Amino acid sequence: MKFRCEREELLEALGLAQRAISSRPNLPILAGLRVQLIGNQLTITGSDLDLTITTVITVGGETDGVVVLPAKLINEIVRSFESGAVEISTGSEDGKVHIHSGRSNFDCNMSPADEYPNITDIDGEDVTLDASDLAEGLRQVVKAASNDDTRLILTGVMLTTEGTGLRMVSTDSYRLAVRDLPGTTVLPEGQSVIVPSRALNELARSLNGDEVVTLTLGERDATFQVGSLHLRTRLIEGEFPNYKGLIPDSQPNRLTVDRLALLDAVKRVRLMAREPNTPIRLTMAADSLELRATTPDVGEATEQLDANYAGEELEVAFNPEFLIDGLEVTSGDEITLETVDGLKPALLRPLGSTDFLYLLMPVRVT
Repeated sequence: MKFRCEREELLEALGLAQRAISSRPNLPILAGLRVQLIGNQLTITGSDLDLTITTVITVGGETDGVVVLPAKLINEIVRSFESGAVEISTGSEDGKVHIHSGRSNFDCNMSPADEYPNITDIDGEDVTLDASDLAEGLRQVVKAASNDDTRLILTGVMLTTEGTGLRMVSTDSYRLAVRDLPGTTVLPEGQSVIVPSRALNELARSLNGDEVVTLTLGERDATFQVGSLHLRTRLIEGEFPNYKGLIPDSQPNRLTVDRLALLDAVKRVRLMAREPNTPIRLTMAADSLELRATTPDVGEATEQLDANYAGEELEVAFNPEFLIDGLEVTSGDEITLETVDGLKPALLRPLGSTDFLYLLMPVRVT
């Protein structure tokens, strides 16, 4: 194998594929990137078997071939080069890959490609999604998924059909995010799949203005095609929690406030929430909102905000990080915060929109 490529383009492709590689791979070969050259098309694949990322770039190809290169090392070498052309070739005699740029030369050990797992295409029907809508939806729901691998179901995002569109749902049991994409049909009525949030987070990072995403669902896997990027992930098996049962039927108290003003205020007041699990208290009354955080032996912070409020005067306490996450992913200039009392779930929504909901469990305080 032998080809030439500009450093920046090659580095981007290598880094993209490396994001699928585990820090502790199950198989030694999975610490490497599978690199295949056919003509002028260079295909780079990284995988931990649960997540596989493949990207294709155009290079100046001379000799076709396929090898497995050490992922971390090859990235570090190419990153160390100055801008310009990088030449990579393999020698059948010495079993090494030769990397050359400017006056720099590296010879690295490589692995035979036949040791790399065979990752076949998924047999399923393709569905086209609008990339901008999907990117916004993923930004809103992925944060609410759990990071606790002992609760595997909650580390995923459920995709299901709602009406004539697609619904995405995630929860870590402390908060819940629900986003609807109207008019996007992926699954038959009544069916759902759970996609690992890690895979969707990597997908979201790659949605940069592309017009469409092609989704293919198999029995145990899903693939997303975006331009030259091909992302494949195993689905999570199991039953997602009954999230609809968590949403109160009615919320008699309704606060309407400027989203960015509240977000900035929470970030300031949070500075006095110095101890772990210290909440921020929101006191809501007619046309006013007060935020307060207190840490004994440190001090207290309060801030007043203009707001519209309908309901009984109420104090509710929230985890500041979860509240900030919700405010950051909710769209629009104004938001509504709907509550029942200081202990039942609160609903955060963009004003005038029903496509997104962020449910947040209050913190019990004395």
